[in-house]
Amino acid sequence: MDFDIPGRRLKVYHENGIEEIQQKLTNLNLGASLLETQQIDSEALSVIISNAKSENSQEFRVLIWLLIINAAMFVVEFAIGILAQSTGLIADSLDMFADAAVYGTAIYAVGKSNQLKLKAAHLSGWVQVLLGTGALIEVIRRFIYGSEPVSTLMIVMGLVALVANVTCLLLIAKKKDSGAHMKASWIFSANDVIANTGVILAGVLVMLTGSAIPDLIIGLVIAVVVLNGARRILQIKS
Repeated sequence: MDFDIPGRRLKVYHENGIEEIQQKLTNLNLGASLLETQQIDSEALSVIISNAKSENSQEFRVLIWLLIINAAMFVVEFAIGILAQSTGLIADSLDMFADAAVYGTAIYAVGKSNQLKLKAAHLSGWVQVLLGTGALIEVIRRFIYGSEPVSTLMIVMGLVALVANVTCLLLIAKKKDSGAHMKASWIFSANDVIANTGVILAGVLVMLTGSAIPDLIIGLVIAVVVLNGARRILQIKS
């Protein structure tokens, strides 16, 4: 099967009659209708299979790089977040950790059936729920007990994380419609760019006001963004 999700088209390569395939697609109640059917020879089929293997290989390489970037950024940003006493950086680092988990499950899904890809996407969504909740708890804890965020560390680390996540977006841009697992990966990376921009803005406001409130606010916003990203991923149906 060859899915074109934005165009809502599906190509099915089969050996037997098409009636059973049509019936199963109709039973999904998604308004499926046959556009055309044609016969292809074994040579054309071999080319299609070869292209599919090449596509899977490209997805795998992209996801490996995304996993490496996000895992490394989690370690660095979490350590700097503790040092800077910044809920924004800590929340953003947990988001990076969630992304690394997402890319790990997406790597597992490469070359698998679309049902397994969907399960992998949903698993990553639940990971986001857990870490988004953890970030929310940390914001509440620091709001109660207080903190003194270091604005310069927030700004510098926010810029580094922004560069890393823009790189991730560029890597995945051409593959974001390749399945539910890649769509989930795109959502995570797009959310991260927003979160990084927020951390930088919060760092500037902490510097200008001398107050920890901007850091607490951005930590809260990132936690909500993470949880909303999880909601969007858990709503993916195909």
